Amino acid sequence: MLDVISTTAKASETHKKFDIDQDDHWTEVIKPKTGLLDLRLKQLWRYRDLTMMFVRRDFVSIYKQTILGPLWFFLQPLLTTIMFIIIFGRVAKLSTDGMPMVIFYLSGITIWNYFSLTLTSTSSIFVGNAHIFGKVYFPRLTMPLSIISCVESLSLIGFKTDVLLLKIFLNK
Repeated sequence: MLDVISTTAKASETHKKFDIDQDDHWTEVIKPKTGLLDLRLKQLWRYRDLTMMFVRRDFVSIYKQTILGPLWFFLQPLLTTIMFIIIFGRVAKLSTDGMPMVIFYLSGITIWNYFSLTLTSTSSIFVGNAHIFGKVYFPRLTMPLSIISCVESLSLIGFKTDVLLLKIFLNK
């Protein structure tokens, strides 16, 4: 019991010795969260340029190693749709209730790819970028937000492709 009191007294003396003057003006004050849904949106807005840099980095890193580049984004769902049509439509003879098979399978693949890519990318974001978090302060929510924004912009292109194909197949 006596050790605890002496340790507490030493700690309070140390804190007094290194106490910061009230006249110092800091540009960033880090405070603990006050609630579960305290997202600090003002900080995210102040770091929006960093978020956009991360979006660009994520987009480039996705397609940098591929031969076809962003064209692969269109080819992959189309090739998967063709495989689904062959396997589920022709071999298994599953019904799509009168909807064209291309639209049926492509719309499902587009939604699934958005969900799957978002979930897998954001689940490992903090482990994969731990070296960045330890060096400089920025809102931690910028990393998953940049991943979601990148995947969302790609999925928006996929949704537009679906709408275009829907118009083509329904006008026949």
